Amino acid sequence: MRISVLAALSAWIISICCYQPTQGNPGPALTNITITQPVDSIVIIKHSRLLIAYNHHKVLKSFHICLGPEPTGKKHFKDDGKTPEGLYFINGKNAISHYHKCMGLSYPNNEDRKYAQSQGKPPGGDIKIHGLPNGKGFMAKEFSAVDWTLGCIALTDEEIDELYAHVAVGTCVNILP
Repeated sequence: MRISVLAALSAWIISICCYQPTQGNPGPALTNITITQPVDSIVIIKHSRLLIAYNHHKVLKSFHICLGPEPTGKKHFKDDGKTPEGLYFINGKNAISHYHKCMGLSYPNNEDRKYAQSQGKPPGGDIKIHGLPNGKGFMAKEFSAVDWTLGCIALTDEEIDELYAHVAVGTCVNILP
């Protein structure tokens, strides 16, 4: 009982903290500016391959992203090549990962685990927002042209540097279809 109350409270807090654009309209796409304020929420729109950084519901900047090989639909299982959909948060940051910096997402949540368990499959995990594989930054143009991750959200090295510097652990991430 105590765990389910805690889970419900956590979901409620996340839903309040995460910005949810109305009618799927994130506002103007701002790509040629530099972020100078803390990012307090992130919205990812998978079908548009767009990550939008916000501060107090104001768009700070938008970024083109790459996803996994199966970008349509919600991630349900390990190795399905999909990116999660729903409300998550940044649960860690790593400046020396296998990719040029990464920020972990809180996938799988309790709902994700329950669904996967009901299907007799593992939910997977280790979903990140990250840069290019180490040593491949010079290939940003080639990487940016295709969905190449295993379900993560990828940016160029310069973009992850900028975002990483302004995002704190606990920042809400709303991933839309």
